[in-house]
Amino acid sequence: MVGSGFNHLLKIPELKRRIFFTLGLLAIYRIGAHIPTPGIDSVALAEIFNQTKGTILGFFDMFSGGSLSRLTIFALGIMPYISASIILQLLTIVSPHLEKLKKEGEQGQKKITQYTRYGTIVISIIQSSGIAIGLEAMRSPSGALIVAGPGWGFRLMTILTLTSGTAFIMWLGEQITERGIGNGISLIIFSGIVAGMPAAIVNSFRLMGTGELKPFVMIILLVFMVLVVAAIIYMETGQRRIPVQYAKRVMGRKMVGGQTTHLPLKVNTAGVIPPIFASSIIMVPATIAQFSGNPALISLAGNLTPGTAVYSLIFIAAVVFFCFFYTAIIFNPQDVADNMKKYGGYVPGIRPGVKTSEYVDKILSRVTVVGAIYLAVICIIPDYMIKYMNVPFYFGGTSLLIVVGVAMDTMQQIESHLVMRNYEGFLKKGRMKGRRG
Repeated sequence: MVGSGFNHLLKIPELKRRIFFTLGLLAIYRIGAHIPTPGIDSVALAEIFNQTKGTILGFFDMFSGGSLSRLTIFALGIMPYISASIILQLLTIVSPHLEKLKKEGEQGQKKITQYTRYGTIVISIIQSSGIAIGLEAMRSPSGALIVAGPGWGFRLMTILTLTSGTAFIMWLGEQITERGIGNGISLIIFSGIVAGMPAAIVNSFRLMGTGELKPFVMIILLVFMVLVVAAIIYMETGQRRIPVQYAKRVMGRKMVGGQTTHLPLKVNTAGVIPPIFASSIIMVPATIAQFSGNPALISLAGNLTPGTAVYSLIFIAAVVFFCFFYTAIIFNPQDVADNMKKYGGYVPGIRPGVKTSEYVDKILSRVTVVGAIYLAVICIIPDYMIKYMNVPFYFGGTSLLIVVGVAMDTMQQIESHLVMRNYEGFLKKGRMKGRRG
């Protein structure tokens, strides 16, 4: 079963080489996450980040695997690349040039990827400039300066270091995708989140030792975490399949077509983008208010922290909005209907063309409602458990979705390599389903 599947990994040289190549590059990434940026007082910086729970700084620090709180050379993480990718996807709606490139296939995608790289560098320069200027003006709670020698020398050094770090991470991710196993960018985010697991486990045992965390409560939490992970796996592999029939066509002397297939619509088409957007939008004003020093704004920031009713309502509304918004960007029912009609396909009982587009859009909207509710519940519940049960619930919300989703995608790719070479996969009965449908 699972054990025999892992034994087969060593029998395929190419797959074994890809796995070790991936692990090697991820190890390089984690080493770089501990190399500090010059000119920073790390002790004073740590004092500030101890107060960033529930702010945008703490949110981005989670994705960078703690690199931001230590201000290492990888402090910006891969978030500039993700931001550039999302911006390019949004621009394809309003830019005829990008829309044309998107439809050109592999060559067009290469150009879009190149634009994404340029955008990553620009965003990294902007963000690193803001970090450098902001650090010069900040002091720790004890009054210590963060930057020992402020000035343009420090700013240029910080911009160069952080931008180069992000560019190197982007290169690592592309190399993993091309020559390793799994999606490189996703695996880098995955490794950054998982890197905090040992500290979370140690902290849990410390709380149990001091009596702040009862063993019975810990058992309940572990059971709940298993159930949440099972729910995520179930929903991420969930599909609404629309039957599609292809008419028979004569090509030369051969009769082709006539088969029945289906159009899979994922329950969660938007992936983890909606909770990431929702969290970022809510935490930006909360972070600004918290560091403003204004009592009224600080009080407002308190209402925008995870676990409060105001935060929950705004977060749920934002998740639902971004689920529909992002799904509309990456899935166009009109294009699907046109492609079906072009190759002689149709949905039984539905007229090809506009009627098919409307039917697919209606089904997709219903499925997206379910996906939005699922995302909101998964991300909200851990916040209340952290607040009311006084536990270090490490895997919660967005991070849990990323960890489980990336693990599923990577295992599915390994499964495909095994099956292609006539080996049993990780599961003897049936194939392991990926999230991509």
